[in-house]
Amino acid sequence: MGDQLEAGREASLRTYEEAANWINGLIPFGIRPGMQRIETLMEKFGNPHRRLKFIHVAGTNGKGSTCAYLTRVLLQSGYSVGTYTSPYITKFTNRFQYNGEDIPEEVLLSLANRLYPAVQEIAATELGSPTMFEVSTALAILYYAEECYPDVVVWETGLGGRLDVTNIVHPIVSIITNVGMDHTDILGDTLVEIATEKAGIIKPGVPVVSCVNQPEVIEVLKQKAEECRTTLYLAGEQFTYEYTGLDGSLQTFHFKGPFRELDLSIGMKGEHQIANAAGAMMALEVLRQYMAFVMDDEDLLKGFRDTKWAGRLEEVGDSPRIVLDGAHNPEGLESLSKSLQRHYHFKQLNLMMGMLSNKHHESSLKHILPIVDTLILTEPDFRKKMDADALLDIVERLKHSHGKPGLQIIVEPDWKHALDILKLRTEPGDLAVVSGTLYLISDVRAALLGQTDSEKGW
Repeated sequence: MGDQLEAGREASLRTYEEAANWINGLIPFGIRPGMQRIETLMEKFGNPHRRLKFIHVAGTNGKGSTCAYLTRVLLQSGYSVGTYTSPYITKFTNRFQYNGEDIPEEVLLSLANRLYPAVQEIAATELGSPTMFEVSTALAILYYAEECYPDVVVWETGLGGRLDVTNIVHPIVSIITNVGMDHTDILGDTLVEIATEKAGIIKPGVPVVSCVNQPEVIEVLKQKAEECRTTLYLAGEQFTYEYTGLDGSLQTFHFKGPFRELDLSIGMKGEHQIANAAGAMMALEVLRQYMAFVMDDEDLLKGFRDTKWAGRLEEVGDSPRIVLDGAHNPEGLESLSKSLQRHYHFKQLNLMMGMLSNKHHESSLKHILPIVDTLILTEPDFRKKMDADALLDIVERLKHSHGKPGLQIIVEPDWKHALDILKLRTEPGDLAVVSGTLYLISDVRAALLGQTDSEKGW
């Protein structure tokens, strides 16, 4: 086996670009839920994930922001932290971070070359080729277990939980941010089915934190926690959080948990960010109380205040004022609508939107159309994009019942031209918002910030 791996190593990948292209070239193998391929792959390397401490984060929305809070606070408190997230906004290396920095390209290349022959071997069996996400996850495990050895790894699920390949790990605490209607083609058509998949990350003896609020979802999580004989810390029961106002540009809220109460401030905008921060805070409290993590209040408070996350109510221009937000499902758009009204004053709201074809667009649009003056429908540069005309059909159906009187609709499939139109139509005192799939957000963000090495992807 060792000889085969050595032999394969010489023939394979010569540059970072080749390595990234090889991994992304596995995308056509799709998302194939199941643990067998990742388990086989990790066995070939001696199961290195068993040497690491993970905080496992699942949920429909808010996973990335929750990971950002955890990472920032732990770093501020003096811990070394690995952070594995998806999709990435700028560059493939974004998804593998250590202490807030991307994996170096040469390290990614060397790890890809170690994985390459093992992936080929599995591809030749009845299991079939490991997918892009499986190989990325394996690469993350090798990076953290054999290259940089962080004290803790903040570990975001890809999709669902139960059969998501990140579920190979046995964490020290798990978080399920929330459950909404997303990826129904894979996870199921009802909240209960989706919740059952997300609850699959709950493991025996591993405490779990959640901010879910639907009664049927709460029932699923409580049942699973009981089966696993573990403690569920549920918002509204074991801990509470309450918005207390704005302090300049900071949102403030009061957190009350089983161990103590605290007033916190966050720099990230949006009411949903308070729920994300409260969930992260409860998980940190579990680590502090039961796992001897040391976090001074000063560091904890500063960590929450300083947390940022690209593409989430992110301002990237002031002339015109442009805000980017990757809201792409009903819960996300409802939150975006409330957050824009809480944090911004504007005469006209101009919204540019592009979606993928597998989402619940009708119920998403119902939340945002009542506050939009000009809607620009476009298409992300991505294979699963939804045609702007198909999105227009949905808007036409909804505009009389949910649209603002006088709503103007523009269809421009080319997102670059759509962005030009958005800028031209946004006058002083107006607000421009780009929303929808993160594949669109990442391209628009790179264009507005002048980033030339943007790669974007899942």
